[in-house]
Amino acid sequence: MKKNIESLERVNTWVLTDGRPGMVNQCLGLAEALKTPTKKINITLSKPWDWTPPAITPKRLYISSKLSDQISPPWPDLLIGTGRKSIALALAIKRLSGDKTFCVQIQNPGLAIKKFDLVIAPNHDQLSGANVVSTLGSINRVNKNTLISAKNDFYNDLHSLPRPLITVLLGGNNAVYRMNKRVAIQIADKLLAISEVYKYGLAITASPRTPTEVINVIAQRLKEKLANNKAVLWRGKGRNPYMGYLAHADFILATSDSVNMVSEAAATGKPIYTIELIGGSTKFMRFHKAMNEAKITRPFAGIIEHWSYPIPNDTVRAASEIQLRTNLKNV
Repeated sequence: MKKNIESLERVNTWVLTDGRPGMVNQCLGLAEALKTPTKKINITLSKPWDWTPPAITPKRLYISSKLSDQISPPWPDLLIGTGRKSIALALAIKRLSGDKTFCVQIQNPGLAIKKFDLVIAPNHDQLSGANVVSTLGSINRVNKNTLISAKNDFYNDLHSLPRPLITVLLGGNNAVYRMNKRVAIQIADKLLAISEVYKYGLAITASPRTPTEVINVIAQRLKEKLANNKAVLWRGKGRNPYMGYLAHADFILATSDSVNMVSEAAATGKPIYTIELIGGSTKFMRFHKAMNEAKITRPFAGIIEHWSYPIPNDTVRAASEIQLRTNLKNV
């Protein structure tokens, strides 16, 4: 059943996450597509609720710790949340609002799926239901306008690098992938070969999950290129150039451990090569298979070629679905 929400400029929207950039960016990307005034709420859960499964976590505000941003009325018209820790608090807010808050959960909320007004999850989660919208990859903030802004913002940092420019997105260890010194050597040697053979520039960015030894290995093996302004490597200090590197890229290489990184790269429309790490899972295999079949990505084998593909419209489509179900105007 549709919920009637006032026009967009009057919509009170909350974004509820644990504050991790990957989570925040997905929620903000959706809110920005809706063009609604948005309040970010970063949450932490008190013990023992910070580790209990959402299915048995009380749907009450008292589970929020003192480190969380304050959660109090007036309750939002629209709540967009993601991450395990947001589930119980989102449903608590929905209950306290008298079911007037339209609750959207990005990613699979597990057993709570039917309690949300809308669940937005990638195809590889294999969810189905009347309240489920499936996407190819993850919701994100990368679009034409953000890329233009980032390209201008980081022009002085990158304009002198050789062209074409290859942007390299380094992930790291997670629950199913491992990135170690051996992998770092393989990546660095392939990047060095590209720079030597193709004379391309390299813009490499690490993530918070990238092991220090991996960064050090890549920096050492590309030392000459870095010193001669043939390459740049962001190691986590100073302003984050991630969006600028995407905007300036002619080609993108991304490690296989992050659905978000590959999805954000896909929003640029640039050719994307994936660098396989140690490990993986059935869900990741489904994701990468879907991206390959959509002709968005190719496995990286040291060869650089150009191709094009229709840019996924997951974020806009998800925003339109919220508009449809709430009678929001002007998405």
